[in-house]
Amino acid sequence: MPGRKERDQLEFFVCGSLRDLLPEDHVLVRVDRVLDLSWLSGEVADLYADGFGRPGIDPEAAVRLMLAGFLQGIVHDRRLMRDASVNLAIRWFAGYGMAEALPDHSSLTRIRQRWGSERFRAIFARVVKDCLAAGIVSGDVVHMDATLIRADVSLGSLVAQHLDAVDAANLDEADRLSRATGKFKKLCVTDPDASMATSAAGRQLLPSYKQHTSVDDCAGIIVDIEVVTGEESDFARMAEWLDALEVTLGRRPGTVTADKAYGIGKVYKALSDRDIAALIPPRPTTRPSNAKGFPMERFRYDALHDIVRCPRKQLMTPRSATKPGRWFRAAPDACRTCPLRAQCIPDGGPTRRVHITKHHVDVLRARRKRLAWGTAENHLYSRHRWWVEGAHGLAKTLHGMARAARRGLENMKIQALLTATAINLKRLAKAILLALIHALLSALLNARKDQTVAA
Repeated sequence: MPGRKERDQLEFFVCGSLRDLLPEDHVLVRVDRVLDLSWLSGEVADLYADGFGRPGIDPEAAVRLMLAGFLQGIVHDRRLMRDASVNLAIRWFAGYGMAEALPDHSSLTRIRQRWGSERFRAIFARVVKDCLAAGIVSGDVVHMDATLIRADVSLGSLVAQHLDAVDAANLDEADRLSRATGKFKKLCVTDPDASMATSAAGRQLLPSYKQHTSVDDCAGIIVDIEVVTGEESDFARMAEWLDALEVTLGRRPGTVTADKAYGIGKVYKALSDRDIAALIPPRPTTRPSNAKGFPMERFRYDALHDIVRCPRKQLMTPRSATKPGRWFRAAPDACRTCPLRAQCIPDGGPTRRVHITKHHVDVLRARRKRLAWGTAENHLYSRHRWWVEGAHGLAKTLHGMARAARRGLENMKIQALLTATAINLKRLAKAILLALIHALLSALLNARKDQTVAA
């Protein structure tokens, strides 16, 4: 005979803690074992007026509510508080009893606005330090990459603005090609901080933010994260990010890996100035299909004497300067009598010129090193894909980073920092659990060996 379950439970008594009702492998249970926010109240004390007004929400409880949402892919406050009202795990993790009233969702918004992104960066940095103390961050190899985050706006909110209105004189040619159509640039009215960007040529430009992530090679811990507008290049603040990494890790990374988008002289220079090995493939030299004349590779730059030699060993000296480098030009008399003139200057110009960037020597050095990569270097570079690109995929798939939850650069920074903190806490909890299991197994093996010796 089938059984029958009565669902009209008029009363529900819990004898003990809500923790007793949760499984040991629940993500919030595992994270709670490694999360320490006892220091947070003192960190944000200056933002509150002691002795005035009604008591506010406990800072630790507020952050735990936010982290509980990001750990479970809930990024919107309304849904989070709706789920928390019926989810015993969230209530227990944040410290709220079953009959205790939860804060309104708008309270979390006001807390984020009051604290600002720097307070959440302090939380992120403290978790990274916990990972350092646990021995799962080495700092020897750091993988860096960027990804676009779709802004929380509709395409219908985009308007076209003439370039003169956005100071067109300060836009270089790359900005004109990527951000504008003709003499107009698309802007987002509802989120002015978002900018039009795309991850590949030929794809649609979308209002986006750009997240720069640095991941340690040891256990995939995110050691630094920055959010900028989508139009900013991947390497614009490389020196600043490297210095921030040194502060976080307490040392300079031994090696930094990145994809070829970072393979330019400015990046190689920033790394070499800090004695950091660059495992970054240089960008390939691009040449239009209809280009005429000898390619750049046929010209040799002498950094010691600051001259260029053409294929016929003729001297080329620096002339006009540009923002990224200088033009080097040969003497008209040398080009006029050169037997390779037709091949070198097919358009009949007076002389040949080549453009040398400021960090041309660093690029040449990187190309030579790339040719010398062996099995170890290629294996280490392959780890770049599954660590840092894997972190981006994990954040977008499971933790709500596929799209911005709120508008504005400050809100986007907070979302990225909380997401990275949630991922680090999961990996820290896993690492500690594995270390504990390893220690128990080692103890059992040693005990068995002792028994065998005694027998």
